[in-house]
Amino acid sequence: MEWYIYVIAIVGSFFAGAINTLAGSGSAITLTILTELIGLPPNIANGTNRIGVLTQSWAGSYAFYKNGKLHLEGSKRYIIPTVIGAILGVWAAVYVSNEQFKTVFSYLMVGMLFVILIKPKRWLRETDIKNPPSLLIAIPLFLALGFYGGFIQMGMGVFYLATMVLVAKYNIIDSNALKVFVVAIYTVVVVAIFQYKGMIDWSVGLLLAIGQTAGGWFTANYASKYKDADVWAYRLLVAVVIFGILKLFKLL
Repeated sequence: MEWYIYVIAIVGSFFAGAINTLAGSGSAITLTILTELIGLPPNIANGTNRIGVLTQSWAGSYAFYKNGKLHLEGSKRYIIPTVIGAILGVWAAVYVSNEQFKTVFSYLMVGMLFVILIKPKRWLRETDIKNPPSLLIAIPLFLALGFYGGFIQMGMGVFYLATMVLVAKYNIIDSNALKVFVVAIYTVVVVAIFQYKGMIDWSVGLLLAIGQTAGGWFTANYASKYKDADVWAYRLLVAVVIFGILKLFKLL
């Protein structure tokens, strides 16, 4: 590759790691780099992208935990079904092209924008774990989220944040901390399955992982200490969803 491709890959992956940690859909950047700039086939790009997702998630999880933002008490009902769903999703990704889901994803993002903009104060409240959702709601919902995350990953953070804030009643920063931790757990299995199927380009994946890891750690560390981080996380989430919609409908 030309030298400038290395620069674009690392800088772009840094921003992807930062966006994934504080909002979601940062994989739109890395998948574009992998397919359009480096020229990997979509299925190989999907597998290769998980290297950086893995490293950024563990780096972000450590930073959130070190700063007291990762709270695991009462969260098993969200973690376990998400991980199980992700394992099922990655097996589907091995055999089914994720291109088939792009249309559905586009309209889901439009719906998500309305959900985010209605009553924005819900996104800035304190975490309330005293009244968790029923297991009849939590298990199928987080299984579905995990399946999507295992299948394609792009946009997983947006949907997971919305569910944690609006259904589980977590603060947006606490939601991000748990989201990053859950992704870190299931991506270990996801990477193993993609590797078993020979769908990872390690040299490229490790290159992007440098930027993604730095972005994930820096953002989680900063968000844990900055008092208005929840406000900026909400604003970034709105911006990410709007940009995603414009991009998906080819308005940009």
